[in-house]
Amino acid sequence: MSGNATALGADLPAGFTTTCMELQRVATHILSRGRAGDAGRIGLRVTTTGIATPMFGTHGTVLRLAGTVLVKEHEGDQGPVVDVLDLEGRTLADAAEFARVDLGAPFDPGSDAPAVGDTTARLDLDAGVVDLVWSWFAIGAASLDVVLPVLVGPTVAQVWPEHFDIGLVAATGSGGVNLGACPGDADVNEPYFYIAPWESVRPGDPEFWNAPFGAVLTRSALAASGNPAATGGRFFVKGLTMLGPA
Repeated sequence: MSGNATALGADLPAGFTTTCMELQRVATHILSRGRAGDAGRIGLRVTTTGIATPMFGTHGTVLRLAGTVLVKEHEGDQGPVVDVLDLEGRTLADAAEFARVDLGAPFDPGSDAPAVGDTTARLDLDAGVVDLVWSWFAIGAASLDVVLPVLVGPTVAQVWPEHFDIGLVAATGSGGVNLGACPGDADVNEPYFYIAPWESVRPGDPEFWNAPFGAVLTRSALAASGNPAATGGRFFVKGLTMLGPA
């Protein structure tokens, strides 16, 4: 991966939205669906090269995406083993067979999660866009780590398949708040950081609260930063300060 330079480049590459949707589909119906049998848990984690499930199941399985490669780590007869499948040119059915995931089994990842869709169509993944998305998640995770010491009662930062963002929940004097980073959606058509208070109160600088759900810091606004993780952390701290101590 080319890291922050990729995540903060001047222009979003062609095929950005399509690849994001395909990544969300794989994250939802391979990784999260694969983990769902473990007490119904579907949250994912950011890694240095993509996203992954925590270890689950009796065989200590981890499913992860590293670039465009689907990785399965598990306990074999002779100890831990790793299997890999490059998803370029593959289908969702190929990925499910590799990961031993039943795409026909009941599974409810949330009303906004993508449908299984055509499992026999080749996945439309642009490697450059994949690199950008994973880099953006990594910057988001680093920014959440920057602000973590000042949070009250934070949950674990996870990637949720329904909205395909990395986020956590914390407490403030104005109620609960969601903090995170998203690669883009129907609300904002580029990657962004967000602060989303649960309550309607928006104290302090009204220009800071620039979104219907709270405040966003977009990729284009962050591009000039020499230290994007620190800048993202300051964005979170500013919003938290205005919302007040819990």
